[in-house]
Amino acid sequence: MRTLLLLMLVTIPAEAQWWKVQTSGLDTNLRGVSLAYAPDARGVPAPVVWASGSNGVILKSLDEGTTWKRLHVAGGDALDFRGIVAFNSSIAYAMSSGEGEKSRIYKTTDGGETWTLQYTDKRKEFFLDSIACLSETHCFALGDPIDGKFLLLNTMDGRLWNPLSSINMPAALLSEGAFAASNTCLALSGADIFFGTGGPAARVFHSSDSGRTWSVAETPSPTARPPLESSPSLSRTKKPSLLPGAIIWIPRGASGVAAYSLDEGKTWQLSTQQPGGYRSAVAHIDDGRWVAAGPNGEDLSGDFGAHWKHTDSLNLNAAALLDIWTAWAVGPNGTIARFVNHYGYEIHYRKPLGHQQPPAAIAH
Repeated sequence: MRTLLLLMLVTIPAEAQWWKVQTSGLDTNLRGVSLAYAPDARGVPAPVVWASGSNGVILKSLDEGTTWKRLHVAGGDALDFRGIVAFNSSIAYAMSSGEGEKSRIYKTTDGGETWTLQYTDKRKEFFLDSIACLSETHCFALGDPIDGKFLLLNTMDGRLWNPLSSINMPAALLSEGAFAASNTCLALSGADIFFGTGGPAARVFHSSDSGRTWSVAETPSPTARPPLESSPSLSRTKKPSLLPGAIIWIPRGASGVAAYSLDEGKTWQLSTQQPGGYRSAVAHIDDGRWVAAGPNGEDLSGDFGAHWKHTDSLNLNAAALLDIWTAWAVGPNGTIARFVNHYGYEIHYRKPLGHQQPPAAIAH
């Protein structure tokens, strides 16, 4: 029997703020954030928040952002941790960005008490931009072009990383690169891999077979002021016969910056109503609803990215959503903000784990 999606909407005040700052003032530019569930003291699934940034900073909260613990990577105090992927309160990968050996992949299995260096490269051209995982042991990391092709690393056992063959990958354009703005230029869904690039053109690479073959599409985004920073995000609904999947693409620019695709990246359309400026991160709320965040504010879209509405004016770099009520974003000066969902609806075919009702306010 086909399951239906039922929505009950309420009026949202025009002045409603969707992001509430929980903490700031730390000497770091946070660009990585990852959320996961872990059992609390009562055994009830509760969100765990991990964040990462410059000056070797990695943070973790077990109480929904009320308090934060600083975690230390041995020998990593000068690293810029642009990406983090967590699976619970114990297991996480952290990726640093920079030339050569400044780009590294670490893993912890004890909640950040110790970290194991899993991959780095001495070549000056080696520069990691993003890390994403399908499971605790199956992950990918994207790097800038080496020898004319983008570098894609892969681990199948959660320990050993190896470059994927780039024989069937289209060549990179001169000065084309991926960007480590918010750990969102690489997106995974099953066997599908997407990554976005910028420079002489804003392009999206796609493999539907885990990297064995590739196609590339040029988006209609403007490229007059390179370098571009790309933040594509991939979403697929569980019932594509009812609702299409969407990919949202937001490279750098003051206008005409957002584009969307409803056919797995084959064709692209510029958003009719654009965000209010450059947005370094975009994340999926549910169905056709998306949120974008950047240096001069945040926006929402309720129609798969066709129209965006300005909501907040925080300086944020990256955002991650765990479910429709549970999301965090991070930015410069150690800023960490929590998402406040003002959509008043119930979703009848799924329940957010550990959340029966949306929080009325954030308790501190």
